[in-house]
Amino acid sequence: MVVRGEVWLINLDPTVGSEIQKTRPCVVISPPELHDHLRTVIVAPMATKSRPAPYRVSVVFSQKKGLVLLDQIRTIDKTRLVKKLGAVPANTLSVALRTLQEVFAV
Repeated sequence: MVVRGEVWLINLDPTVGSEIQKTRPCVVISPPELHDHLRTVIVAPMATKSRPAPYRVSVVFSQKKGLVLLDQIRTIDKTRLVKKLGAVPANTLSVALRTLQEVFAV
């Protein structure tokens, strides 16, 4: 149903505190070994008005410049998926996955 690197419109509400909210585009970052066998998927929201940081990856999607917010990754139920919007470029996905490895390095 979903593929790593795809961008889906996802309903992130309800949220608590500083969690990113609304229905917004998110990049699928979970590997198929997870989301192909579970009812959940790991995603990272995208935003056009966020501040750059080392854990945020630049992206151009649908002719808009923005960021993949790796500090806001979430595991969501697939029922939150609204519709597929496309996919991020392969190099953007590679940078995001390398950044996650650095963030979670032991």
